[in-house]
Amino acid sequence: MAGDIPCCETAFFVYVLIVVGLVVFAGLMAGLTLGLMSLGLVDLEVLSTSGRTQDRINASKILPVVKNQHLLLCTLLIGNSLAMESLPIFLDRLVPPWAAILVSVTLILMFGEILPQAICSRYGLTVGATMAPFVRLLLWLFFPFSYPISKFLDWMLGKGHAALLRRAELKTFVDFHGNEAGKGGDLTHDETTIIAGALEMIEKTAKDAMTPIEKAFSLDLDGTLNLETLNAIMTMGHSRVPVYYRNPKNIIGLILVKNLLAVDPDESVPLRKMLIRNIPRVSEKMPLYDILNEFQKGHSHIAVVYKDLYETKETLQKTKDTENFAINSTSHYADTSSKADDVVRKKSPPTTPAFKKKHRGCSFCILDLENSPIPEFSPNQDVVGVITMEDVIEELLQEEILDETDEYVNIHNRIKINMNASQE
Repeated sequence: MAGDIPCCETAFFVYVLIVVGLVVFAGLMAGLTLGLMSLGLVDLEVLSTSGRTQDRINASKILPVVKNQHLLLCTLLIGNSLAMESLPIFLDRLVPPWAAILVSVTLILMFGEILPQAICSRYGLTVGATMAPFVRLLLWLFFPFSYPISKFLDWMLGKGHAALLRRAELKTFVDFHGNEAGKGGDLTHDETTIIAGALEMIEKTAKDAMTPIEKAFSLDLDGTLNLETLNAIMTMGHSRVPVYYRNPKNIIGLILVKNLLAVDPDESVPLRKMLIRNIPRVSEKMPLYDILNEFQKGHSHIAVVYKDLYETKETLQKTKDTENFAINSTSHYADTSSKADDVVRKKSPPTTPAFKKKHRGCSFCILDLENSPIPEFSPNQDVVGVITMEDVIEELLQEEILDETDEYVNIHNRIKINMNASQE
């Protein structure tokens, strides 16, 4: 009988170690379930590429494990269930049944659920990276059981895709990261404003940024460049001035103010004799991003905005698909999609595309008044304003760009510049 005591003591301590191990294992599974499943794939990819050094290392370790979320979830829950179901069996060998139930509930609740989840919710990235090799081992160990369940979840719920923020959500997310929000962000007011402007510009069209045609300064094609006209041009301070023919709404081109430096005001040179450039025409419904892309090509930094009087829903979609920065209805761009043109191109020597030509001698940019008719708008197109690159940039920055000759901060609402505020 005396020799059985050490054996009983050994079994007791073995059961105690098993109980402790099961509690720790159940807590680890519960903590990893919360910590790893709360880490989004997008967040991990961001951290792995642009996070701090230690965060990049941790995120790179976790990404392969979290990639198949349903398989990971099934593995962790199977491990957690095995530990919690086995715990009362071994406790029953140590204490009475009622005590086994009480002790198992207390241990699981405190050390298997609350404490591990509290730790992993705060340090999920570090704990997940540390336990990544162990989780890989569990994935292989429970694979025969977890894989079928995960495939069923994929079929029923779909595979877990990275949740990206919508445009409005991303804007609010950026605002929270501004230093003015008081949440610890380090983005300045200008940074948050520019980002918000870039996100909102997709919804804005030429109508939102243009200068109304009634408030735009322009020159008559049949006018002369006398002293009064030149003084008016210099007073306005524009680098480009639209030119109209007969009707102020029939803007046919533009003139660069720098080309007027050599003009003698005493000679009253006719405006027709000057170098007049074509001016693009865009619909008031054209998105600002499309206008900005066309401005970047260099043909012009100002465009005429028109309104289609008879536009229907069907023609609106066609206009959106076919609209370009054409100067007039006769475009000099050739159709390169047909097979016949391909054959002609092979036989004839290659020519330089119009957008690659030098602007000084480009027929696309210069208006030839002597050899071609004066372009006119279609009767169903009503000119409503002009838009410049500065107008588009102001919408992007969400702030007015003032130069030395500006009289108004907001020309639409006739808000004048406060010179005292600018000096302060």
